[in-house]
Amino acid sequence: MTSKTVKSGRSWSNATFDFFIYLILALVTVVTLYPFLNVLAISLNDSTDSVRGGLTIYPRAFTLKNYETIFAFGGLMTGLKISILRTLVGTVLGLISASMLAFTISRSDFQGRRFVSTFLALTMYVSGGLIPFYILIRDLHMIGTFAVYVLPGLVSAFNVFIIRSFIDGIPFALQESAKLDGANDWTIYWRVILPLTKPALATIALFLAVGQWNAWFDTYLYNGSSEHLTTLQFELMKVLQSTTTNADSFRGRNMTEVMRQISPESVKMAITIVVTVPILVVYPFLQKYFVKGMTLGAVKS
Repeated sequence: MTSKTVKSGRSWSNATFDFFIYLILALVTVVTLYPFLNVLAISLNDSTDSVRGGLTIYPRAFTLKNYETIFAFGGLMTGLKISILRTLVGTVLGLISASMLAFTISRSDFQGRRFVSTFLALTMYVSGGLIPFYILIRDLHMIGTFAVYVLPGLVSAFNVFIIRSFIDGIPFALQESAKLDGANDWTIYWRVILPLTKPALATIALFLAVGQWNAWFDTYLYNGSSEHLTTLQFELMKVLQSTTTNADSFRGRNMTEVMRQISPESVKMAITIVVTVPILVVYPFLQKYFVKGMTLGAVKS
């Protein structure tokens, strides 16, 4: 067998292998995108026409009536502002708190690291329950305040352990060198640790942002009667309940008239798009850090 024949055989096998890889990736892409595109098509389709079924990835009778119905709800814009604010504040403060605590317990010269780590681990398995937690929030006078969205979940043991594991992979000699140059602990944390833990911080930031953006139950418990502290998810939940129970929650509009123009299924799809798109917009900005985090250990000896 000549070298040309061997090379041709390898090229053919490589091409075949690449073809099947691309085919599998294409199928995965279709399976991933189709449900989202189908939801988008239903949300942009006329409700009467949607009842017929058969919609795929594009609307048959394009309309914005479903979105107009949602945004006609009284407290939606206020809820949008509060949701954006709590997402930004909760994510930033959550990152700072988790990273500072992770940096502290990662230090071998911190004598209480074992106790603090054990205490944090216990909080992942032991909980006081909803009623004691509500009583605690009440006694702290946080009901009816914006602080109830941020302070109770400021530190998550899971997030702390993820960041600490990442910090443990950073050579401690870097911190020692910084100390020899006159840096204190705060400078080491801010100018050495944080820049090197961007992949971990990006992952935690996405977790925190999604959790804050999708939260509605805390609004229901603590701020349900405060119209100026309502959140987007809570308002959309009320819109969904209105369309399914025929409750007259649309201010200045007749619910019977509204129900002639829309259907609960179309509203559900429109709500799904409204709450999903902001996270999809944020994800591409964090994706490069995920890739860096996965390949970080590939070049270590």
